Amino acid sequence: MTTFAELGLSPKLLKALEKTELKAPTPIQEQSIPQIMKGRDLMGLAQTGTGKTAAFGLPLLHRLLDLTNPPGPRNIRALILAPTRELSVQIKENFEVFTKGTHLKVLMVVGGQSLNRQSEALKRGADVLVATPGRLIDLIERGDVSLEKCGYLVLDEADHMLDMGFIHSLRRIAKHIPLKRQTLLFSATMPKDIEEVADTYLRDPVRVQVAPPGKPAEKITQGVHFIPNGDKARLLEDYLKKHPGEQALVFCRTKHGSDKLNKVLAGWGFRVGAIHGNRSQNQRDRILADFKGGEIDVLVATDVAARGIDIPTVRHVYNYDMPNVPENYVHRIGRTARAGASGSSISFCAPAEMGELQAIEKVLKKPVPVVGGAPWAAEVVAASPKPGQGRGRGPKPGQGRAPGAPKAGAPKGAAPSAKPQGRPQAKPQGKPAGARPQGPRPGSQPPRRKGPRKPS
Repeated sequence: MTTFAELGLSPKLLKALEKTELKAPTPIQEQSIPQIMKGRDLMGLAQTGTGKTAAFGLPLLHRLLDLTNPPGPRNIRALILAPTRELSVQIKENFEVFTKGTHLKVLMVVGGQSLNRQSEALKRGADVLVATPGRLIDLIERGDVSLEKCGYLVLDEADHMLDMGFIHSLRRIAKHIPLKRQTLLFSATMPKDIEEVADTYLRDPVRVQVAPPGKPAEKITQGVHFIPNGDKARLLEDYLKKHPGEQALVFCRTKHGSDKLNKVLAGWGFRVGAIHGNRSQNQRDRILADFKGGEIDVLVATDVAARGIDIPTVRHVYNYDMPNVPENYVHRIGRTARAGASGSSISFCAPAEMGELQAIEKVLKKPVPVVGGAPWAAEVVAASPKPGQGRGRGPKPGQGRAPGAPKAGAPKGAAPSAKPQGRPQAKPQGKPAGARPQGPRPGSQPPRRKGPRKPS
């Protein structure tokens, strides 16, 4: 077995690693660290939970340790861009562990925190700056930070960065960084846009891939339970009661849905918290700290948390709402089975979410095993509105079922008993000719307001 010492890392980093749980390099670390130490640009593809942060962090810090002079006022030597605040916090915490006992200074700038305080912290410069794109642009425009001496650029979770529309921000930031630099790109999935980003910002990169893009960790037991929207809350209660004392992460599609489910679970006696884009940074930090500390057993979240939670004690992930971006499924369930542990993932699929499930299975290149209910009949799917339509007409969580739908907890193989009655009452607006008609459905979610939607 290869050791970190055999990879040639600095003795100072090896000493810091002795106080962590990292005893031997993971495959992505073993393949990436030597190439990065040589100064090569690199594109790393690996599942979530396989140690990508250390894969780029350790060799990057190894190179920075050779520079003993301070970076200079408002200058930084290495920039790490991450799509979310949670992921930025995780990266910063890891880097602080790696740099303990060294002269290297690590700072973080993200939205939701005092801009003036971040500006003040940057006055003396930093060796490593971890940032979300939006906040970094704010600081650049104010003249609070300079990238003129930045010799290292890391794009972490690059696929999610593109999903969140940060490609334009990336272009603006890259203009301020010297062309003579080392660029590292890490991602868990490989959409076409990532290839384009790599071609634009990386020079003759080494490609390191330890698993097919989009493949979840092998130790995650996956399953799908077919269930009407109105029965999802009670089904979740059943699953949570099967594993008392074990931490679970529950993903919802919207901020409102997360808050609503949080209140329902709290009313049923669960120790639960919720995080999403409408929560302040202090609130999110506090709830995550409670979750890490075991004060909370169930964390309800939108996809804002899919890339930033690294808590080894999470044993179960529940997709209360199916993700509308299929690649996000991999990142969601990757919050369990961290660092070689095992975990489980159950997805709740309502009739209107069959399309999302099929898209996920296309990414996985295999079906998700059925653990409850039966795949919805085509006529049931056709009569069901897409998530967000039919707001206000459905029962509260735990009440009612779609016509002909199996009961919560129905055994595998149970089929819908009857076709839904009546014709669809409304056609969706803005659909192309020939689109499948959709109508209201008991237990469905209310329609979203039209217009651009803020990211969660």
